[in-house]
Amino acid sequence: MKAAADFLAPVFSRYPLEVVSAQGVWLTNSRGERVLDLYGGHAVAALGYAHPAWTAALARQAQACQFQSNAVAMQVRSRAAERLVRFSRLPLASVFFVNSGAEANENALKVALRMTGRPHIAAIEGAFHGRTAAAGAVTWGAKAKGYGFPRTPFDVSFIPRGDLAAIAAQVTGQTAAVIVEPVQGLAGAVDLGAPFLTALRKRCDEVGALLIFDEVQCGVGRSGEPFAANLYGVLPDMLTTAKALGNGFPCAALMMSPVVSATLKSDSLGTTFGGGPLACAAIEAVLDAIEAERLLERVQRLGEYVRKTCVVGPVSASQGAGLLIGLRTTRPAKQLQAELLEGGILVGSASDPNILRLLPPFILEEEHVDMLSGALRDLA
Repeated sequence: MKAAADFLAPVFSRYPLEVVSAQGVWLTNSRGERVLDLYGGHAVAALGYAHPAWTAALARQAQACQFQSNAVAMQVRSRAAERLVRFSRLPLASVFFVNSGAEANENALKVALRMTGRPHIAAIEGAFHGRTAAAGAVTWGAKAKGYGFPRTPFDVSFIPRGDLAAIAAQVTGQTAAVIVEPVQGLAGAVDLGAPFLTALRKRCDEVGALLIFDEVQCGVGRSGEPFAANLYGVLPDMLTTAKALGNGFPCAALMMSPVVSATLKSDSLGTTFGGGPLACAAIEAVLDAIEAERLLERVQRLGEYVRKTCVVGPVSASQGAGLLIGLRTTRPAKQLQAELLEGGILVGSASDPNILRLLPPFILEEEHVDMLSGALRDLA
């Protein structure tokens, strides 16, 4: 007889960890042991687990009305959109709520192609934007890793990371948009930096292309600012975000500048579940908590503390921004990840085999970082 887990599609590699409950920054496994979560479910659990205000907000909305589509007006949806735009501190005009980062990127690319009438998208080497048809097309190495579609829906080229000289050749009058993660997540918390991002903005302006920031992983406070666009002082035409936005409730957003927003009309975009009232209640609660608990300041402080204290033992350097951190290792990161988990600390890995990736909740404290640095010293 098949075990219950055998009914799941066998498409995910799993850690040797079964989680039964969680509180704060701690997971409890099926043996009753506590595990320090420095990975946050792929950067999702921004407020940690069982955050009281977030939990209460979802409960209130579920009791009031758990769902209505975008065909009817709901104040919670309007409030969440206004709240997100104001939280961003960017000159953005409107929000299209969807369900995942890939879906947000898919719609951003659609808008750019439709708005410009051009056939080409430029992306960056090392990028990850999702697994759907358009988002996967601009993901570095996707074809070799099982893209699955017989052809991409548009022309794609990839700019080498940090290569300012290559930008002009790749971004031309045929380019609808450049899509870029300001801090590349899966690549290992690779900070692309202000000079490169500024050069992309300048070239897009020269040729009339749109600039899309994929802040699915680095956005909503993870960089220590509302968005990495704030951190680097570079303004995109569109910005996508997800993960931390709902603290575990599935939601995502495509945010657009006034110029882009003005091109939209009825039925330009659509979604059934995007902008559902539970998702919008979660978004409001996340943004409220980030501001009320001054979590941006904590992200900045704890990010610096990790960089100061955790380049020890088998870690030779650090990279990234805020609490999106890559620790460069002197032996395979997968081995270190397994050894840390045996000691009760969960961290992530990256496409770079010598990077441990840290994506902890924003409520992290110095004592938790000290646990990691002590464990790393023991692994020397």
